[in-house]
Amino acid sequence: MKNKTIVIAISGASGSIYGIRLIKALLALNTSVMVILSDSGLKVLEHEMGVKKDEPFKEFLISYGIDINKVMNLEIFFQDEISKSPASGSFVHSGMVVAPCSMKTLAGISQGFADNLITRSADVCLKEKRPLILVPRETPYNLIHLENMARANRAGAVILPPNPSFYTFPKTIENLVDTVVARILDHLKIDHHLVSRWKS
Repeated sequence: MKNKTIVIAISGASGSIYGIRLIKALLALNTSVMVILSDSGLKVLEHEMGVKKDEPFKEFLISYGIDINKVMNLEIFFQDEISKSPASGSFVHSGMVVAPCSMKTLAGISQGFADNLITRSADVCLKEKRPLILVPRETPYNLIHLENMARANRAGAVILPPNPSFYTFPKTIENLVDTVVARILDHLKIDHHLVSRWKS
């Protein structure tokens, strides 16, 4: 069976580690990954993850511990590259995740304001009935945030706030983040052993 292809967008909200850990997990599972980076997302990556402005993103991922051979299954796009594959309904993939999802990106997706590659690709997922998972990173939510989430959910998106679980007694930030990444993989219907499952 052909490997799945997943589109991951990293927008300009705190919590870029969620997108990075998801990329790492998917590549480890031999999944093809297309990453879309927003301008603000790049600034957050620089601040939170130490990505250097002029450093190729693939080189950062290798320095982060992703196998150089796995990185071959990765394509990288930027928000202004509106003509790239994920923006077309004729390009078939297995789902899209926006992690983290800023409130601006959420607003664009929920209102159908497809003005860049991230919001256009998400719009395509909704119209083609493909999985779209939004990982909103904000707290507390105001009424506009909640209504935008409800609108996106009614259109077909899964709203998956990054609420980590603690019953596995995570020892590092990465372990804690992976409890959320595991839930994302579940909703993408990708088998994994990233974290232990609850047993009563």
